[in-house]
This record gives sequence, C-alpha cells and structure tokens, in this order.
Amino acid sequence: MFARFTVILMALAATLLLGPAAPTSTEALAQSQAQPLPEPSGRVILDVSGKIARTNAPGKARFDLKGLESLGIAKVSTSTPWTEGKPEFEGVRLRDLLRAVGADGATVTPVALNDYKLDIPRDDFEKYPVILAYRMNGEELKVREKGPLWIVYPRDEFPELDNRLIRSRWVWQVKEIVIK
Repeated sequence: MFARFTVILMALAATLLLGPAAPTSTEALAQSQAQPLPEPSGRVILDVSGKIARTNAPGKARFDLKGLESLGIAKVSTSTPWTEGKPEFEGVRLRDLLRAVGADGATVTPVALNDYKLDIPRDDFEKYPVILAYRMNGEELKVREKGPLWIVYPRDEFPELDNRLIRSRWVWQVKEIVIK
C-alpha cells in the first residue's frame, strides 16, 4: 500500500513540476483533425473532396496559397521532360495535404483546369516526398507554366521514378483533388 501511495505521490509531483505530458504525435494529429480547417481568405486555387474528414465548405476543403503554405513548405530540385535544367519547385508535400484533410482513401485523383484526370495510388505520396508545387525557381506558377499547381515527383533523387508511368502522374494545372 505504501509503495502504491509513493508512486502516485511522485506522479503528482512530476505533473505539478513539469506540467501535463505533451500529447503524442497521434494525439496531436487527432486534435488538429478534430478542428475545422480555416477558410481561405484569398483566391481559392485548390478544392479537395471525396473521402475526407475535415472540410471548410460543404463537402470539400478549399485552399488558397496561404492555406497550402500553412501545411508546410517543401522544396524539390529535379529535372523534368518539360523544363530546362534542374528547376527548384516549392509546394506542399501531398502526404501532408492528405493528412490535413483527413483523407481516407487509397486513390488520389487530381483534376486539371481542362478536366483531365488520372487516378494515382496514395502510396506514391507516402513512399516518396512528392509535392504539389505552386512555385518554380521562386516564382508562382502561372497557367501557361503548368500552374497554378503541378504534381512534382523527385525523380532525380529516386531514379526509379524516371519512367513513363510516373511521368503520366505529373499532372499540371491542378484545380481539384478527389480522394477515393
């Protein structure tokens, strides 16, 4: 009985001195996903819909540039068949975007401005640091430069990504992502 009392007393003292334990990353993710996404204040450049848990509009999550930047900024320098040299792309990691909206599907379908769409396995974004780029060489992507958003694979860093199938997944002029 005395030993149990001592353990409880020590735990109470530690809590008083150190404060309550910080939430684990799983708890922090669950807490952040329980809160609604902030509404965009600027021009909306991306809608995410389908099997998602967090929204800020009926049935979808809408993002302006600031909202995408708030999810973390990632950079990828890689050559592409469509650009010269090795440009530096800046955007949000797709795995971070999917977590932010509470995506619960195995397939990600980006939809381009011309309504081109393609099913991409979610595993691509979990296995590789694929980004949804909004800048190239420090400049915001414009529609004529494959913007406003372009899916970019780090093919120079991962040679197995330099093939015809993966090149077909570099969807540009992305306006929407549907989670299936």
